[in-house]
This record gives sequence, structure tokens and C-alpha cells, in this order.
Amino acid sequence: MSAPPAPEPLIASGGFVLGCRTALTSVFAFVISFTYIGFGALCHDYGLSMGWAMLSTALQWAGPAQVILVTGLGPGTSLIETAVAVSLSSVRLLPIVVALMPVIRQESTRLWQLLVPVHFMAVSVWIETIRAAPRIARDQRIAFCNGVGLTLLSIGVVFTAVGYTIQALLPAVFAAGAMFMTPISFLVSTARNARLLLDKLALGLGLAIGPLMAYSKVDFDLLWTGIIAGTVAYGAHRLQRRWRPAS
Repeated sequence: MSAPPAPEPLIASGGFVLGCRTALTSVFAFVISFTYIGFGALCHDYGLSMGWAMLSTALQWAGPAQVILVTGLGPGTSLIETAVAVSLSSVRLLPIVVALMPVIRQESTRLWQLLVPVHFMAVSVWIETIRAAPRIARDQRIAFCNGVGLTLLSIGVVFTAVGYTIQALLPAVFAAGAMFMTPISFLVSTARNARLLLDKLALGLGLAIGPLMAYSKVDFDLLWTGIIAGTVAYGAHRLQRRWRPAS
């Protein structure tokens, strides 16, 4: 009888370099490049400086929230209203941080070691880290996450400047289309990685309920879509776990 195949060895060192290489070869490097070309062009159109646009990407690092910030400041919307809108948009990042921390931390990990990966956290970084983490030794996972995050953030900062510089050469529809690539790439990646009924049902319900909410002109339509789809999917997941032992 032949011996069973040996398990794939864990990557025990060089986590940061591996994270940089993973980010550069990821589809998100391409997506973020085009997204932040669009963001840089948007900042130029609203009369914001290139330095401000690049600093926004480095400090905020959340495309949808950055667009809300720019479009809120441009027309003279009050700072309080803009801050609330940006905060509501960024709340979506809290669940992925909570889900990722148990994957990358060890019992000996100190709080300050988690501050950098938490800042880098975006859907793109989360997807790449979750996908690759099982193949990496646990003591290298924070370094890997930092490598992915720093590389993708750097790409975003650089291409913010590129978009700002070449704005005069870009049609307005290009900037809008470039910004649209981010949610589409997240949708495809999430659908590809969905394995549990919880994931598939939440995604499907979100796609069905979201347009209905928008068409009905419900206030905070995205927020209500997430609450309804997530609650129903979680309830179905609990029922599935309860029925499975009895079957």
C-alpha cells in the first residue's frame, strides 16, 4: 500500500517578503491601481491637492469611505454629516478585523503588534490573508499580513498620484468605471471563497435585497440590506447546525 501524500509544509519564515510578493501577484494589485487612478482624478475634479489625496489614501485606506469624504467636503456638506457617513461606511471593516485576529495572532502576541495589521485591514488584505494563512506558520502570519497590507496600500498611494496627474487626459466615465472595479472584484472574490450556507445565503440575499432597497429609496439602504441579509443567513445557519446531528 502506498503511503499517503505528505501534507504541504508550512512556510516558517520570510512572512513579510511572502506577503509583499503575494500582494504584487494578486488581482487586487491591478484592481487597486485602477481604483485609485479614479480616486486621484476625483480629488482633482473637486479641487483638492495631490498631497491631500495621497494622505487620505495612506491614513484612511478605504475607497468607498474616501469617496464619501471627498464628495461630502466638495459641495460644502457639514463636517458632522460627512463624519457620520464615513463612519457608517467604515463599520463594515470591523467584522473582518474581528474574524481575522484569531487567525493571525498567537497567545504571546501583544496588543501593539496588532495595531499595524489592523490599520492595513481592507477587504483585499483580508481575502488574501485568509486564503494564504493556513499555509503559513502562525508566528509569521502577522508579518505576512503586514506585507500584503503595506504593498497594496503603497500601490494605492502611488496610483492616487498617477490619477491626479493624468486627470486631464481621462474622460469622466473612466474615473467612475475605475472606482466601480473595487466592489465588483470584492463580490467575485467573496463568491469564490463562499463555502458555508451562511456565506452563500448572505451573499445571495444581499444581492436580491439591495436593489429593492435602493429602488424603494429607503434611507441607509446598504445598512438595512446587511442587517436583514446577515440576520436571515445567520438564522438559517443555526437551524442547519441544529438539524444536522439529528439527520
